Amino acid sequence: MQWLDKAPQRVFVGIALVCVALLAYGQYLQHVVGLNPCPMCIVQRYAMILVAVFAALAGAMGKRGWHIGAGLIAVGWALGGAYVAARQSWLQWYPPEVVSCGRDLYGMIETFPLQRAIPMIFKGSGDCTAIDWTFLGGTIANWSFLWFCAMALVALTTLWRRWRAH
Repeated sequence: MQWLDKAPQRVFVGIALVCVALLAYGQYLQHVVGLNPCPMCIVQRYAMILVAVFAALAGAMGKRGWHIGAGLIAVGWALGGAYVAARQSWLQWYPPEVVSCGRDLYGMIETFPLQRAIPMIFKGSGDCTAIDWTFLGGTIANWSFLWFCAMALVALTTLWRRWRAH
């Protein structure tokens, strides 16, 4: 029965590992396949990193209060990431007439001083409305939304069971 006491922590470690795998796949798509992330993709990456960090903390915490607190923060970041992914999906389905998601790397370095260009690099340079990749009919933003929602749902269910158990 001691394994069951550790099950919520294992679930959160699993969520953190899923985040790391998804982030690694995003890096593969960027650096091997050649897809440029847009600013909304970068925000989703940051949200995914924060979900991974707080899920890992929830998995590492032995005390119930810390475990639940870190888990709730992970849920919050997952919901934030889902919101950005949903917004990007909406923009892909209904693209605006004027697209302004960012500039290319060469153009930024050529146009702006280095101290302004470096922060712009981390904002992404791809078009937020572009659909460069699909899997089973879903875009990266669609799949990102589904993963964020799944992680939030699993984490909330785990936290609910943990809270009701004591």
